Amino acid sequence: MKRLRERLQYYGPQALSTDELLTIILYASSTDPRGIVLERVGKLLASYGDMSGLMHADFGEFCEEHGLGKIKAAQLLAVLELTRRLATPPLEKKYQINCAADAAKLVMPQMAHLDHEELRVLVLDTKCQVVANLLLYRGTVNASVLRTAELFRAAITRKCSSIILCHNHPSNQLQPSPEDIQVTEQCVEAGKLLDIEVLDHLIIGNHSFLSLKEQLKW
Repeated sequence: MKRLRERLQYYGPQALSTDELLTIILYASSTDPRGIVLERVGKLLASYGDMSGLMHADFGEFCEEHGLGKIKAAQLLAVLELTRRLATPPLEKKYQINCAADAAKLVMPQMAHLDHEELRVLVLDTKCQVVANLLLYRGTVNASVLRTAELFRAAITRKCSSIILCHNHPSNQLQPSPEDIQVTEQCVEAGKLLDIEVLDHLIIGNHSFLSLKEQLKW
């Protein structure tokens, strides 16, 4: 363990592998041989596939299934949450959206690693600056569940001119379903009546996204 800390000190954290960084986080005070500790961390990562997979885990899984103990489980969850927050652009800086990639960058830290579907609405002012980033639904996104009025409510109350819809596909398959297309077309038409433009509807995957505006050409 001392050798890992020395390498980090002299060469910086970028010189360490993911396994080694997790070892320092979880076992900094461990007296176990380095090989045993690295084996434990390797098994932990292997069970989730990679660091992205760890985002799906909760406190109970780390404690019960991987034997981390409450203190180490809390440490790991805190690190993962800090990683999410650092990757999320702060809204107080008036985050401006000029293209679909800008919107995807904003919501990916919150949506890319979920094991269930969520739908968010980005509410934009006349300069395409984000006024609100709202989680409205958890679960399958389809027309029978969504209420169009709810999607536009925040834009109406804030007197904003446009919105962007964002929902994730936990399967990481970005191809839109018939329900995705139906919801999008329904919202675009409603936006025309309300004079609130639906700028796009993004499908978010793990490290990628799809713009339904580019696909449907509205």
